[in-house]
Amino acid sequence: MSQVKLSICIPTYNRAAFLEKSLAYFVDLYQFSYKYEIIISDNASTDDTRDVAERFIAKGLPIRYLRQAENYGSGANVVSAFSRATGEYVLYLADDDILINEGMREAIRYLDLNPEVTACYAPWYTHDEVEERDDPPFYIVDKDTKFKKRASEEVFDFLCERHVFPEIGIYRASALRSAWVPRNFAYWAFAYLAHFLEQGAVAFLRKPFYRQVTRSKIARDRPQAGHADVLTAWDSYRGGLEYFLYSGAKRGAVRLTPERRAYLDAQVRDFTMLRMTVALRMWLAKKDYIRAYELYTRLMLGGFEHHPELQRSKGVLPLMVALQTVMWHTNAVAEIDRLVLHGVEDHGAIEELLRDLGLRSHIAVVPGTTELTPDEIGRTAVFVTADSDRKHYLRKGHLPNLVVSESDILNHVLL
Repeated sequence: MSQVKLSICIPTYNRAAFLEKSLAYFVDLYQFSYKYEIIISDNASTDDTRDVAERFIAKGLPIRYLRQAENYGSGANVVSAFSRATGEYVLYLADDDILINEGMREAIRYLDLNPEVTACYAPWYTHDEVEERDDPPFYIVDKDTKFKKRASEEVFDFLCERHVFPEIGIYRASALRSAWVPRNFAYWAFAYLAHFLEQGAVAFLRKPFYRQVTRSKIARDRPQAGHADVLTAWDSYRGGLEYFLYSGAKRGAVRLTPERRAYLDAQVRDFTMLRMTVALRMWLAKKDYIRAYELYTRLMLGGFEHHPELQRSKGVLPLMVALQTVMWHTNAVAEIDRLVLHGVEDHGAIEELLRDLGLRSHIAVVPGTTELTPDEIGRTAVFVTADSDRKHYLRKGHLPNLVVSESDILNHVLL
């Protein structure tokens, strides 16, 4: 019996509809001229994931279905799938993403012709399945590029110059055992790259072989782990690059003279800051202006004051940070069912913004002219535009820390 050339590993959990669509591509779309296998590791799903796998096994797909006794988390489930692989090469495939035939053919051919390569990476498309549209590749590689074993400095410069994320790759199975280890503070893709580079050459190919589906016809707004990483993982990106450099330095592949150390640190900082500008844009799009402002302060201190994302955010942050703070403070206090807006010109528009930001539906928004009973005062928060108006509400019996002025908030929004 011939050896399996490629193991395609699909971890999954309670996503039977996605898995069914993914497996249908093996019947209707994918073209493999070599022997392959599909490893499905089911993280103790409670839906009909097993039935989906068995239906496609009955259709003749080379599937090995494995089921965890309980949900051990996504990281362990990925390792479960990889550990069961018997192929010469191993590929991770999310249960809702799509492979590209031509890119796959070229990547496998490249690995066959370059046996010293332990991992073969390529950029990938983000794909809108609803509109059937590819967005530009996540990064650009001008030509197939191979780096020799332990060429850590050259690889690091390549990563930083092109803002490369080595996430989508096909791995030589023999290199996986010592590379696929848990990482917590160091972003896994950079850490694993360091391990692959220690064992042999690594390559970055020009042609994508993977589509990451950002909007699915099955569920347009499904959670995506990669999307969450973009919002929050910038410090782990830094940790991953530092892990990569440390590994190279300890093996004598990275020079750490004072001048070189300063250069490397600046490169890592700039890479991290660029990822934070992306996170800033995404937090603004999610209408979380408080988190966006926190990123803004770090980026400004880091010297990114002229970056377009920061310039665009200046116009929106002060007002929206103030309103989100009022919303958050009002929601947070027990037994509050009313918010007074005093001195606000367009009461209706401000209320609409507060609701959009998450002000709870049971909290009434009323103008400053509203007469309140002593009992109602005890259940009311107040926002005033002028500090001088605070005294009016304090005389009426409002608690001091439930009367918030515009300057209380905006004095700390420093642009």
